[in-house]
This record gives sequence, structure tokens and C-alpha cells, in this order.
Amino acid sequence: MSDHQLRTRTPAGPAPGPRTPGSRAAVAFRAAAPALAVYAGARALGLLAFWAAASAAGKDPLGPLSGRWDAVWYQRIAENGYRYTVTLPDGSVHSDLAFFPLLPALERFISEVTPLTLGGAGLLVAWTAGLLAAWGIFAVGARLHGRRTGVVLAALWGVYPTAFVQSMAYTETLFTALAAWSLYAVLRGRWVVAGTLCVLAGLTRPTAAALIAALAITAAVTLVREYRDERRAGPVLRRNARMIAGVALAPLGWLAYVVFVAVREGSPFAYFDVQAQWGNSIDGGRALAAFIAGLPWPAALGLCAALGLLGWLVVLCVRQRQPLPVLVYAITIVVISLIGAGYFGSRPRLMMPAFPLLLPPAVALLRLRTTGRTAAVLAVLACASAAYGAWTLLGSGPP
Repeated sequence: MSDHQLRTRTPAGPAPGPRTPGSRAAVAFRAAAPALAVYAGARALGLLAFWAAASAAGKDPLGPLSGRWDAVWYQRIAENGYRYTVTLPDGSVHSDLAFFPLLPALERFISEVTPLTLGGAGLLVAWTAGLLAAWGIFAVGARLHGRRTGVVLAALWGVYPTAFVQSMAYTETLFTALAAWSLYAVLRGRWVVAGTLCVLAGLTRPTAAALIAALAITAAVTLVREYRDERRAGPVLRRNARMIAGVALAPLGWLAYVVFVAVREGSPFAYFDVQAQWGNSIDGGRALAAFIAGLPWPAALGLCAALGLLGWLVVLCVRQRQPLPVLVYAITIVVISLIGAGYFGSRPRLMMPAFPLLLPPAVALLRLRTTGRTAAVLAVLACASAAYGAWTLLGSGPP
């Protein structure tokens, strides 16, 4: 009996009605549940390892998560607005204008409507955004290579060497969530949604420039290809009106904050001056080269090997034929992280939102013969990440 006959003889049930947004979200959540569970487990292990290490050292487990380094600057902005500067012994001035406003705005709002302190609100935002980021990363991975790849991709992001930052009141999880869902919207052809999420990302971190570039370059390539085929601009522009609108929206958040700093300081380049005072200017990689040259040769060789591995991951992403917006986003994040003059120890953290770099390892892990082997590798990585996170958080330097 043919498939057609089987289908025609099967009693027909009631015609399914249209799915509501709530039902679609429920279906999407159920699909992502394994990825969210694995990610939450990895982060819970990291927190448990840190709690045990901090307790053994007689230190407050929550202090380094919400009350040190950049987290303090965000909470100060949430409490008092932009008005704080500090002058260092070398004469350089650090202004809170270097920090973008979305996280402190969320911290202030949550602390006003709940019993949480600003530090607690920051952790709530970071942990919730971490789950949303894992969901978005799963969605991108599942769309490109299937659900199992999406689960492993989210897990790998949760066991990234500096994944302990995902448990801190920092902006990495919030930015990655916005970026992942923006890229997913582009892959679905929902350009206005992508542009709107990019606006929020631009109010979160300066590396939103990578997301803006991903949308703009993808749109430009699309328009050029279609115009080359038709040789008529009018129909091409009308057909891609929503894409153009999304790209026009994308930079508005980042630009709004840069203009705000310019008006406040009375200089069109004030934002870049503020970043330069923090040592975050773009120097084309000279600071990185000088840092490597100043290391003992074993450490220098190790760092060069790590950079070589990073370059190989980029090559694998290209060979994997990742979609253009995903590829441009990841490569731009890497470039921005390497050509800045800032503190070297923060660069692995700055590259953490470049989750597409983990797609080739995710696909490779699924080629292992059994699911148990894949799980064993992820478990080892989770333990290593948790141990490294506990050691780093109990140290004196910022991540």
C-alpha cells in the first residue's frame, strides 16, 4: 500500500487551529529544555565549587559575584546615575561613562519593585539572561545543525573557561542573550526583531558593533546579489524593506549612548576619550604583541599556541560555511577583543559572547561513538571550568 493510500485511509482528526504566541513559546521551550538543563547544571556546578572554595577560605561567597570590579561600577550608576570618576596615582581618570546603561537601569528597576538589593538585582539579571542566552544559542545551533548540536553548543558555552563570569553581575550574559536571539531572528528573516534586539545590545556593551556589522554586511550582500540579478533597484528595495528597516534600527542604541556621552562632556569624541582613559583604545594589536614579548618564553609559547587555536577555530567556522551574519559576528568579536589596548586578562571574557566559535567543537563532539562519551567530555570540561572559576574569583585581579 502506498504512502498516499495510507494517508487517505487514516481517519482525519479535527483540524488544528492556529498556534498562539503562547503555544509557540511553549513548544520552543520544551525543545530547548535539555539545553537549558545542561547549561543550568554546568553553572550550578561552578557556583557550588566556588561556594566550597570561598567557605574553606573564610570568604563571603556572594561578594566576588556582585560586589567587586565592574559590578560595583554598574551598581553605583544604578544608584546615583553617571557622576562618578576616580583619579589613579598615575594621573589617569576613570569615569563611569565607560559603562553602558542597560544593566544598571535593570538593576535599579528590579531593586525598586522587589526586596532585592542592587547587587541581588544584578545577579538576577545575569542568571536569568544566562538562561535566555543558552536558549538563544541552542536555537541558533539547532537551526543550523539540529537539536543535538544546539544542546551541546549551549553546554559548551556554559563550560567556557571564563564561564564563571556568567554567574557574576556583569553584562556578558545579557549581551549574549540579545546577540544570540538577534542572530536567530536574522536567520528566520525577521529583520525588524533583529534590529530591535540589536538596539538593546547597543545599550549593553560596546561590542554591539560586531552585531551591527553582522546585520549591515549581510543586508548589503543580499541587496548587491539581488540587484545584480535584476538590475532594477526599485523592486529590490521594496522587497527588502523590512530588512532595510532592521538594519537602520540596529545601531541606534549604541549611537544613542555615544551621543549622550558627547553631549554630556561637550566633545563629539568624548566616549572614545573616556575609553582611552580606561586603556581600552584600539591600537591594532600592539599591546597584545608587547604583552607576549614581555612574558617568559614558556608562557609566551603557551599564549601563542592558544592564539593559534583561536585562529584555527575561526578557520573551522569558515570551512563549516556558517551563515554570513553568524560568521561576521563571531569574527568581529574576536578582532575587537584582540586589537584593543586593554587589560590582557579580560580578553577571554570579552570573547565569550562569540559563541559561534564553539559550533565546530559541538559538531565534532557529536561524532563520538556514544552519547556517554560526549557527556563525559562535557563533564570534564565543566569540572575544569568550575575549578578555574573558583580559583580566579578568589584572586585579586579582575576577570
